[in-house]
Amino acid sequence: MELIEAPEVTANVLVNVCSVCDRLADELFMLASVPEELAAIIKPNAATPNPANVCSRCIDLFTRALRQIESQPIFEQNDFVLPTPLRMDADERFTGRGVTMAFLDSGFYAHPDLTEPTNRILAYHSIFSTAGDQTSLQTNDVASWHGMMTSVVAAGNGGLAKGFYRGIASDANVVLVKIGRTGRISEAQIQKGLEWVLDHAKEFQIRVVNISAGGDFEESYLTNSLSRTVERCARAGLTVVCAVGNAGHMPGHPVLPPASAPACIAVGGLDDQNSLDRARRGMYRSSYGPTIDGLQKPEVIAPGIWVAAPILPQTPTAEEAELYSELHALPDDELREAIKAHSGIDKDLDQAADLRIPLLRQLITIKLREGNVINQDYKYVDGTSFAAPIVSSIVACMLEANPRLQPPQIKRILIETAERVHDIEVDRQGWGVVNARRAVELALQRRER
Repeated sequence: MELIEAPEVTANVLVNVCSVCDRLADELFMLASVPEELAAIIKPNAATPNPANVCSRCIDLFTRALRQIESQPIFEQNDFVLPTPLRMDADERFTGRGVTMAFLDSGFYAHPDLTEPTNRILAYHSIFSTAGDQTSLQTNDVASWHGMMTSVVAAGNGGLAKGFYRGIASDANVVLVKIGRTGRISEAQIQKGLEWVLDHAKEFQIRVVNISAGGDFEESYLTNSLSRTVERCARAGLTVVCAVGNAGHMPGHPVLPPASAPACIAVGGLDDQNSLDRARRGMYRSSYGPTIDGLQKPEVIAPGIWVAAPILPQTPTAEEAELYSELHALPDDELREAIKAHSGIDKDLDQAADLRIPLLRQLITIKLREGNVINQDYKYVDGTSFAAPIVSSIVACMLEANPRLQPPQIKRILIETAERVHDIEVDRQGWGVVNARRAVELALQRRER
């Protein structure tokens, strides 16, 4: 997103009280010298009817507010982030019951949306420990958040939001395979995790594999070991869904293994502007082909931005989200005491506790938006890492509707039912946006033949 640089303004040293926040300031600026679009949101919030000056702290505050207004127009039609089943028009009769999905990712956390009221985590495996490394599934370390989000985006039941922010496959079972620690995940690590899934697919009845990680460099699937393993998975009845990557803005926009493998379903990113209006659809900055072998990738796209996902519990991010959400809900006369009671969580709020209430409200809103906070338990995220599990969850529902489907049939149905985005190049979107309802309906029809 494009950021707006802080405006250059002219100093006014005649008055030392800001007309906007009514606080003493070392340096003040003529409000007339502030850019018009910034002044337009400063004036209605000023302490005096005709403000003449503004302090640097208020300039920073409202520059941040303006940045959020311009960069996040997603709340024009809805004042909340749309849940995935709603934005994808998913058929609520199918929720992945009886289907097991495997997730390969840097790390995981046993989130309540997967474990309560029933623990649907059938197995956890770390490629770094022959003993299973069970402790890290209960540890909220730096590697845990990404895999926690991908698995919950697909299969979470939304329990912490009373079911509102659930995944499309909210009744599916999951197998979690840790393939990373910190930093970049190597192709060899992805392959090791995928081979473990192959070896244990029958044991846990795994039918879908989600990989939200990319390989090392472009290489033909004929010689690339990871791509060949993906092909083995498909022959074994495993549908492999891969994030295509987020390099659409880079030269060559490369598609790396495993997403470049012919047998996988590579998923790009849709930007639906947090709206159900199809006319607002556009593209996320996802990678696209043709691949080094001349293959069309991605095959389909799904929301890659404004995706609701869980916040890793018992972390500074979770503590901040809880505070912002609490303050947002409090009446005006309780705000200052609440900020003081939570001193040390957020430095900006600590320093702003004596601000006028309208400005304090403005800062709280900014904090919610800057942190992408939905509420104390969920935030909105972006990346094809989260588009892929949406498609994986649809595949799980297709298999619930028709367990006899094989990977090539699943890919064909997704392609046949996808919806093209108007005025977007075929190379970028493949066959278009996945249609959850139509894909499941077609899967069901082919079972009844």
